[in-house]
Amino acid sequence: MRIKHHLQVIVAAVATVAGVLISSVGRPVEAAPGEAVPATIPLKVTNNSGRADPVYVYNLGTNLATGQQGWADAAGNFHAWPAGGNPPTPAPDASIPGPANGQSVTLRMPKFSGRVYFSYGQKLVFKLTTGGLVQPAVQNPSDPNRNILFNWSEYTLNDSGLWINSTQVDMFSAPYAVGVQLPDGTTRTTGHLKPGGYNGFYTALRGQPDWAGLIQTAPDGSVLRALAPLYGVETGALPASAMDDYVNRVWSKYSSQTLTVTPFADQPNTRYFGRIAGNVMNFTDSSGATVTSFQKPDSASIFGCFKLLDAPNDLVRGPISRTLCAGYNRSTLLANPNQPDPNSAGFYLDSVTNHYARAVHAQMADGKAYAFAFDDVGNHESLVHDSNPQQANLSLDPLS
Repeated sequence: MRIKHHLQVIVAAVATVAGVLISSVGRPVEAAPGEAVPATIPLKVTNNSGRADPVYVYNLGTNLATGQQGWADAAGNFHAWPAGGNPPTPAPDASIPGPANGQSVTLRMPKFSGRVYFSYGQKLVFKLTTGGLVQPAVQNPSDPNRNILFNWSEYTLNDSGLWINSTQVDMFSAPYAVGVQLPDGTTRTTGHLKPGGYNGFYTALRGQPDWAGLIQTAPDGSVLRALAPLYGVETGALPASAMDDYVNRVWSKYSSQTLTVTPFADQPNTRYFGRIAGNVMNFTDSSGATVTSFQKPDSASIFGCFKLLDAPNDLVRGPISRTLCAGYNRSTLLANPNQPDPNSAGFYLDSVTNHYARAVHAQMADGKAYAFAFDDVGNHESLVHDSNPQQANLSLDPLS
């Protein structure tokens, strides 16, 4: 999930050893008086990858109590990042030894909004600028993490509970699943691939003209990841015209027909009506007043759900844009003039579609994924949540 374009920063969990973890001052980590959720919860990381190389885990994010950015150690203690520089300076080593294959480790997760990274074989390289942490950006061939196999989950843990997801908004790479254990002992889980799903995804991408260029390999030829299509367009790995034919057909259809958007499932009477006029899609409300307009989007705007499909955090343009973004990526706008389309069986059927997202969803055991920023439209995202989490789980799955 691409944080700067996503609806909310969600989820990540990790695990470690048996026994009671203690704070740096020797006291058990307990809930503060009156808190709905303890100050920290267990984060169990289990390594089912089948790989022999070492695993490194990182818990990076924003301390929700102070707004400071930093990292958490294995006991859940917060450490603020020091001041960075220009050029960027090395960040402190925030890595936590992860579990060996077939083993688990349990960390403590504090009230953060951020990411849990994991890497195989090598530690990740993080640096600090004057503006804060530099996250890995492997679409840049000179990024120091380009040839490291890694991935991450995103999460928020606060007084209202835990939200944790698996995300493919930036890339599809080392597979993993996330879960949250409920007070009754059951666990909600999402993110597992079908058997053979990891290789199946890459096979599907290679079989799609123009899309195989998203795949990145290591110097030894092993597959590391597939970039999300926005980065493919930005780097030239995917033609910038990838979605043009579909957009042109949408533009033609709604020059003479009306596209109805009902952005809130719990507000069926809140509807907006889109028509093309003067090469602009204008949306009106039930009174006929124009509420917002969209220029003809390009592929980058569609894949990134930004630029010409910007989605501000408001109650009109943002919800309409989110719906349009989902409709374009899933190629449902031509088949259904009433959006969002709730029927996933009709997603990605057009020959022009987000084939990356199609392949991701096709290989998920539960069909859920965050293959683009607004994949949560209609609740098709790989997210679990509970208001009283007992434990978060992160399962490192086989690369097969």
